[in-house]
Amino acid sequence: MPFEDFIIAVFCCIEAMLQEVIRAHPLRQRGFAPQLSDSEVLTMETVGEFLGIDTEKHIWQYFRRHWFSWFPTLGSRRTFVRQAANLWYITYLIQDTLATSLGAYLEQGHMMDGFPLPVCRLARAKRGRAFRDVSAKGYCAAKDEYYWGLHGSIVISLSGIITGRTAIPAPLDEREASPSDQPA
Repeated sequence: MPFEDFIIAVFCCIEAMLQEVIRAHPLRQRGFAPQLSDSEVLTMETVGEFLGIDTEKHIWQYFRRHWFSWFPTLGSRRTFVRQAANLWYITYLIQDTLATSLGAYLEQGHMMDGFPLPVCRLARAKRGRAFRDVSAKGYCAAKDEYYWGLHGSIVISLSGIITGRTAIPAPLDEREASPSDQPA
């Protein structure tokens, strides 16, 4: 499949799921509509992640450099990053819709893995304001280091589809983050 066809297929899939999701959760109540559509932003993020590009800045650079003719309203990097960040909940709902349609929640087995979510360096922990009420000192055995922040967990089905995600204070046991019965 040519890469152009892949981008078109991803866009069509995201557009269809976005229309389904925004019926129940309207996106904007007021203000100007963005120049770059939400479907385009989500497509760029999805394709960028598929290519292994893991930051919005680098995704913006890639599409600006290679696909600008396909996304001519791609504005500044700051605007793109802000719009992508504001779509986090829609991204979550689309992923949940996709997992449901693929039957991932009905599978018998799931796997869970945890990872550190540092908020700031330990030296700045007392002055840090981000997530002050929930962050704490934790230890990552894989990296053999202490950090200040949260402990994230991802639950995936045996077919590899994300079915749950949580974040808990760092020192708590990973098993406390397990979403037991409820879907993501």
